[in-house]
Amino acid sequence: MKKERRENSISFFFGLIIFLVLLFPLYWMVVTALKTQVEIFEVPTPLWPRNLTFEAFIGQFNSSSSTLQGFKNSFIIATSATAISTALSIPASYGLARFRFGSKKLLILFFLMMQMLPATLILTPLYIMFSKLGLLNSYLAPIIADATLGIPFSIIILRTYFLSIPKELDEAAAIDGCSPFTSFFKVMLPIAKPGVIVAAVFSFVYAWGDLIYGITFITDPNKRPITSNIYNYVQQYQTLWNATMAFGIVAIFPIVLIFIFMQRYIVSGLTNGAVKA
Repeated sequence: MKKERRENSISFFFGLIIFLVLLFPLYWMVVTALKTQVEIFEVPTPLWPRNLTFEAFIGQFNSSSSTLQGFKNSFIIATSATAISTALSIPASYGLARFRFGSKKLLILFFLMMQMLPATLILTPLYIMFSKLGLLNSYLAPIIADATLGIPFSIIILRTYFLSIPKELDEAAAIDGCSPFTSFFKVMLPIAKPGVIVAAVFSFVYAWGDLIYGITFITDPNKRPITSNIYNYVQQYQTLWNATMAFGIVAIFPIVLIFIFMQRYIVSGLTNGAVKA
């Protein structure tokens, strides 16, 4: 009993150390956002602001700020990209999990390779394609680009989740007179709800945090996503670090809310989908 208690104490201690190390960057963001520019460059810099100020946060939502417009643009782009990638990934992952065909392993390998491709590698081909289609400087260009890179990840996640669902459920639905489509929509899809939510959440997070597509395909500042506002705080001779950190906190706030309220589904989707590969 004493040995087990000692092991638990050691595990808790190391877990606490790791937690504090991982939490420190977020703490430093908040502290820097609450400091003045003078305090930020003091040596040694204070661990907590002596002159607490919320001006950096207030400046994000004043009349001259484009934060609210950036929120609107990012929401349109991220929501649309998530809807497209999720809608296309569900039937594709179900087909890879349930049906057998000759090039199945090759196709799965292709999706894995697509997942590892950096965004900059396909930036030029996408720009040329969108230019010829007349999609530049519109929401549709980053939506399609974000959805394209979100589909491989969603397919990989959902395929493992569908593999964890027993095939006996398909057979039982067929015995009850369900067609393959009816079985998919009324039996498989409700069971796979946690996995679908996981794929949708990560697709939304990726599209929300995208910067390179938003600033490359859109030149109109009123249509650019919120991530492009980071350049507003990089001036010719200095960087407004308190405003930059305040902007970062405001920009990630919707993502934090999503993970807080969707935590139960995310944990369930990741654990249940990790049974088979």
